[in-house]
Amino acid sequence: MIKTTKKEWFLDRYCGQQFAALLEDGILTEFSCEDEPRTACVGNIYKGKVVNVLSGMNAAFVNCGLSRNCYLSMEETYTDYSKYDGTMVETNDKIHNLKEGDEIIVQITKPARGNKGAKVTTHLSFVGKRIIYLPNTPFLGISRKITDEAERAQLLQVASSMREREEEGFIVRTQAPYATDEQLKTEAEYLKKLNLTMLERAENAPVNTLLYETEDLPARVIRDSFEGGLHSIHVGDEALYQRLLQLIRLRGDIPENKLIKYMGSRSMLQEYGITPLVHETAHPTVPLENGGYLVIEPTEAMTVVDVNTGSFIGSENLEDTVFEMNLVAAKEIARQVRLRNIGGIVVVDFIDMADEAHKAAVTETLREALALDRAKCNVLPMSELCLTQFTRKRVGNNVLSYLVKPCSCCGGIGYVREDIFIITRIRNALLDCFCNGFTTAVVELNEHIMRKIVSEQLFATEARERWRDKEVYFVPHRTYKEDYFTVRGELETPLSLPEKTQSLHETIIPCTR
Repeated sequence: MIKTTKKEWFLDRYCGQQFAALLEDGILTEFSCEDEPRTACVGNIYKGKVVNVLSGMNAAFVNCGLSRNCYLSMEETYTDYSKYDGTMVETNDKIHNLKEGDEIIVQITKPARGNKGAKVTTHLSFVGKRIIYLPNTPFLGISRKITDEAERAQLLQVASSMREREEEGFIVRTQAPYATDEQLKTEAEYLKKLNLTMLERAENAPVNTLLYETEDLPARVIRDSFEGGLHSIHVGDEALYQRLLQLIRLRGDIPENKLIKYMGSRSMLQEYGITPLVHETAHPTVPLENGGYLVIEPTEAMTVVDVNTGSFIGSENLEDTVFEMNLVAAKEIARQVRLRNIGGIVVVDFIDMADEAHKAAVTETLREALALDRAKCNVLPMSELCLTQFTRKRVGNNVLSYLVKPCSCCGGIGYVREDIFIITRIRNALLDCFCNGFTTAVVELNEHIMRKIVSEQLFATEARERWRDKEVYFVPHRTYKEDYFTVRGELETPLSLPEKTQSLHETIIPCTR
């Protein structure tokens, strides 16, 4: 009987950040953090109005409500079809008949830069994990990375069967071979529902309305949760919960009861013990359950992993002891590169082994463990020096970039804690303070961190909602290190502070010193 892995996702948003953590059988295996989208992103769809038509340039400018008018070329399509095998498609003739004042639905293909507005297209696309749906482009394509001819023919046949109209098309992506025909059709139906929902909204929406927003981190988690073993998705923010609930209803293949709104007063990631585990990823040393340990050191060119026996004694035979140690290390290395989201080249210095069969077994164990990773990995044979090289596809930023930043005092040789990491720790401490019965809190912290909180209004949502009946006072210190702060609760409210001092709840302006 095959054991199914219990997968639990934890999604939250605060301080201008989005967080996603995955527990598999209670073990943290993935963690991601991204800035919340604050500007027009590639893939967003708007209802705009044509403000100028340039016949000589075969182009038009469209007002979508952004800071600058968008540029629409009559000769461009959204998808870069050169990356796929398939029949090229001519540009839709109807966009040549545009005139000033026409209302039009467009999708951003390139963000605005400098004095130039964003580039847009009328050839819309909805990107899924395994397929891309083209609602008004009759193109049937397939990724060139899928090389097996029989497999290509079968996937194209499935894609063709999913077309309900002549003017729509599909592109088969690299992940498609790992899905069943039923999973592909389910994903296609979901993408079609996204398009229909967008069109229904567009009918009565005013010009400059954002009709469809490209998938951010939480939405990608929902998108990629097609596989079995999904036990629950915990959400720590009400607005995010409502948005994901709508996505799940559109998909129809995830039961609504699996989406759980976290109702606790403390930070959700802190409450479930995830925050301390994330903090540990900033440390180069990783202890192993048998007493050994790993040392993970990122460099500019690659990431180097060193395996050490530590306190592990093993059996009386040295070769067997080393072999057992390397097997345990191989499994943990696979988990760590996935958890830390390490991309590029990774070189592992295993403990020296003489037996060729042992070397092959350790390499195969590493390969099998990495096969559970959604990012593509390629493992090379172990060298005579017991060095193993493998590559992992870069997907987003590594976790270390969220936790630390280069130290300005040593010219980037070392690292100090990243600002947003410190700010989220302050937020957690404030939540704990209020959970302990205090209605007033005083935060003493570094002046630079204080200014970042104020200038970007990172606690504005909490001040208006969760802390609306609380008082929070910030006391900045120039002498405090950036990662040092204190949070204390006060029973007296309001506090007696110097003139010009105001609370976070009132104006989000710090008290002066």
